[in-house]
Amino acid sequence: MTEPTITPARPEDQARWRELYAGYAAFYRFPLADADYARVWSWIHDPARETRCLLARDAEGRPVGLAHYRAFDAPLRGTSGFLDDLYVDPAARGGGVADALLAELRRIAAAQGWAQVRWNTAEDNYRARAVYDRHAVKTVFLTYGMDPEQD
Repeated sequence: MTEPTITPARPEDQARWRELYAGYAAFYRFPLADADYARVWSWIHDPARETRCLLARDAEGRPVGLAHYRAFDAPLRGTSGFLDDLYVDPAARGGGVADALLAELRRIAAAQGWAQVRWNTAEDNYRARAVYDRHAVKTVFLTYGMDPEQD
């Protein structure tokens, strides 16, 4: 595979983006409904929202990977970036797609003046962690999740 091209998601990418995002959700065993896909897609294209999407494209221009990211205010560091989701089509893995997405995110972080880019992954996601170890340093922080009270 030739080196992928990285671009923001475009309106005509919606169907392929959905396939890639469905692969990501399936990996984490997280069921998504049509409304969930519509919500995220609308966020990506809404200038008032923070969520953005990069797509990695193969030589034919077909999206083969995605990265959802956003800015966030970190009181100790200043504005930083957060990588919410990174997924590469299994057929394109090993071809530098994840590396290209992370390199573009690093470029965006520098251009935006972000202090850092952070992300989470599953502890047992060894293949992704091998890629991440080439680009970042594993932190000492654990992730917790708290659901709001239900009436």
